[in-house]
Amino acid sequence: MRYDLNLLPVFLALMDERSVTRAAQRLGITQPALSNALSRLRDMLQDPLFIRERYGMAPTQKAVEFAPAIAAALASLDELILGQQQFDPAKAERLITLAPNSYVEFVLMPALVERLREQAPGIRLRLTPYGTDLAETGVISGETALVLGRVIDPPDNLVVQHLMDEGLACVVRADHPVVNKRLSKQQYEQLKHVNVLPPGRLRAGLFQMLERQGVRREVAVSVTHFLAIPELIAVTDYCATLPNLICRRLAGDPRLKVLPAPVDLGTFPVEMAWHVRYRHDPAHQWLRSLVGDVVRELQRRR
Repeated sequence: MRYDLNLLPVFLALMDERSVTRAAQRLGITQPALSNALSRLRDMLQDPLFIRERYGMAPTQKAVEFAPAIAAALASLDELILGQQQFDPAKAERLITLAPNSYVEFVLMPALVERLREQAPGIRLRLTPYGTDLAETGVISGETALVLGRVIDPPDNLVVQHLMDEGLACVVRADHPVVNKRLSKQQYEQLKHVNVLPPGRLRAGLFQMLERQGVRREVAVSVTHFLAIPELIAVTDYCATLPNLICRRLAGDPRLKVLPAPVDLGTFPVEMAWHVRYRHDPAHQWLRSLVGDVVRELQRRR
C-alpha cells in the first residue's frame, strides 16, 4: 500500500485546530480540499479519526494514539530534509512568524528588524503575542519559528536557549516633587505605581520579589504594554518598576528620570524556544544566531 505523506500535515492541523475551517486556513487550502484530504486520511488509516461535535471536531481514540508518532515522523523528515538545504540570507524570500512577549517586542524587535533589513531584505516578519500560553503561539506545532521571553514548563518537543538575565529599575517624572537623585524604600512605598500586566509570569515574579524584600507597593494603574508607561509617568507623580533595557530607552526622554530600585529585586531570564524539527535547519540556525548577536550588542551598550 502506498502512503500519501502530504496527508499527514492535514492530520496534525486538525488535531491542533479541531476545526476544518481553521485547519484549512492554517494550511492555506480551501475547506473542500481539506475535507477531501480528511476523507483520504480516513481510508488510509482505517478510522473516522475526527467526529463532528457541536463546537468542533473531537479526535477518536485511534487519532489520539496516532498523533505522537505522526508528529515525530514529520519532525524527523523535516530535520533530515531542511538540514540538507542551503540558505543565503541575502537572497531569501520568506515570511517568518515570531512570538515575542511585550518586553522583547519593545526592546529587541527594532534592532532585529534593522539587522534583517541589512542582511536579509527579502525576509518579512509576522509577530504574534506571547504572554504565558505556549500553545497559543504556534511554536509547539512548529508553525511559529521562535518564542522569545520567559519560557516556563516547555514540552519535550521544544528546545530552549537562555539569552540573558535582565534586572529592574524605576522611572519617575524628571521634576518629581518628592524624588530627587535617589529613591528610598520609604519613598517607594509611599508613591503610587504603574504596573504592566503582561507577561503574567514576570508580573508574578516582581510581586513575589517585593514581598520577599518586605516592600509594599500600591498599584494605581495597570496597563497592557510598556509603550503606555512614558505618557502616564510624565503627567503624574507615579512610579514604574521596569526592566533595565526599557529604562535605558526611557532615559532619553527629558520628561523622565531613571533611578536604581530601592532594594535588590533580582533578575529574570530572557529565553528563546523553538520546535526540535528546526534544530538543524540552516535558515533557522541563522535566525537564532542573529537573535543572539542582537542580544549581545544590546548588553554591550549597557
